[in-house]
Amino acid sequence: MLGIDFEDNLMAINKMLKFVDLGRDMPSKRVPDLRKKDYSEIYQEFAAVKAAEQSSRCSQCGVPFCQTHCPLHNNIPDWLRLTAEGRLEEAYQISQDTNTFPEICGRICPQDRLCEGNCVIEQSGHGTVTIGSIEKYITDTAWEKGWVKAITPKVERTESVGIIGAGPAGLAAADRLRKMGIQVTVYDRYDRAGGLLTYGIPGFKLEKDVVMRRNELLSAGGVKFKLNTSIGEDISFSDLRTKHDAVLIGTGVYKSRELSGVGSSNKGIVKALDYLTASNRSNMGDHVPEIKSGELSAKNKKVVVIGGGDTAMDCVRTAIRQGATSVKCLYRRDKKNMPGSQRETQNAEEEGVEFVWLSSPKGFTGEGEVSGVVVSKMRLGAPDASGRQSPEEIQGADYTEGADLVIKALGFTPEDLPTLWGTKELEVTRWGTIKADFKTHATSLAGVYAAGDIVRGASLVVWAIRDGREAADSILEYLNTQNLVAAE
Repeated sequence: MLGIDFEDNLMAINKMLKFVDLGRDMPSKRVPDLRKKDYSEIYQEFAAVKAAEQSSRCSQCGVPFCQTHCPLHNNIPDWLRLTAEGRLEEAYQISQDTNTFPEICGRICPQDRLCEGNCVIEQSGHGTVTIGSIEKYITDTAWEKGWVKAITPKVERTESVGIIGAGPAGLAAADRLRKMGIQVTVYDRYDRAGGLLTYGIPGFKLEKDVVMRRNELLSAGGVKFKLNTSIGEDISFSDLRTKHDAVLIGTGVYKSRELSGVGSSNKGIVKALDYLTASNRSNMGDHVPEIKSGELSAKNKKVVVIGGGDTAMDCVRTAIRQGATSVKCLYRRDKKNMPGSQRETQNAEEEGVEFVWLSSPKGFTGEGEVSGVVVSKMRLGAPDASGRQSPEEIQGADYTEGADLVIKALGFTPEDLPTLWGTKELEVTRWGTIKADFKTHATSLAGVYAAGDIVRGASLVVWAIRDGREAADSILEYLNTQNLVAAE
């Protein structure tokens, strides 16, 4: 018996641990000259054989750092092994257990900073397992095969939850609550659900049909959507609390950080989110006057993007596709210290974006309409509180960078929700984010919870998904407690 078990084990192990003689291989990218002409995703799909082959490189660690460094703690080694063994439906189920939207995370997560960046074999010099691409392959296959099913709760409950915001936090919470039979209504100011997944992230990173099919699946499972609905205008926050047994705030952070300096009010200086939203709407077939007029279009323009995060990368790559004559990205630190994904930076460079490191905007030229950015050259000095070297201005090294369109991609801050919603008792932090318990996501108001960027500040989609799932579990516990109290 022991001999048989050992033999079976050996056969299973033989399907794995191939990293010694099998190199890392990413799905092929479409060539830059072709991909920059459209908004389709740039990475090709893995074939079944290739996905199994790359999955077999996993070392099956006793303590998998890939899993530890994933905010969702996805069971990555488990579904890699199942993929290597050709058991894709099981791999999908394991993946779906911990991640509401694995096909989205597989596309847009910065794996180089999370799971893949902490892969053990990466540390040993063998090249990381291509976790994100395999995750995408598993779930796309699941959709093709019909394994992804609409929610069918075992028991329908009478309690209702109102969710403000149809972004990743809100949708993740909606999915989890509906599975428990809770009646869920999602409110959003936009005309389509998805939040930044729909309007903020360009199609070349996340094609919109991938988001829409998830929205349709949630709707088919009984999640109700109230779109084009602004809280505080179309319905008051207090009425929303009265209407539902619990409320989850998942609005995200949409207020753009501003730039000061001479000429900062010039026409042609635009916000990153306005620019990306207009582009995404246009690509989804909407009539966008700002695109047609050229106000939010880079066509035939010299474009300067200010910032070094993922939003800045989205802007520079969109500008290339819109037909800009040149695209430059100004960032006050160097390449090593930029916050955006290194993979995205590489993609942008391949497509013709020029990065101007150690450069910071000081002001703008032009009479009423921008004609250039006054740039201060910087150097890196002593580390700041975060441990990163602080940029310091080099005196007398200013110059002007010509520009017809300047896009501000400096990050986002929260809107003043207590004022907008007439709810002063909703406590916020000194940064304007909602004050919520770290574990339960409960706010200062009974039955009101908050999750995602509106709590933690501008962050990653994967963190929003985690927060939404955790908040849903806390809401369920709250509803169960309320029922017990009512029964006594």
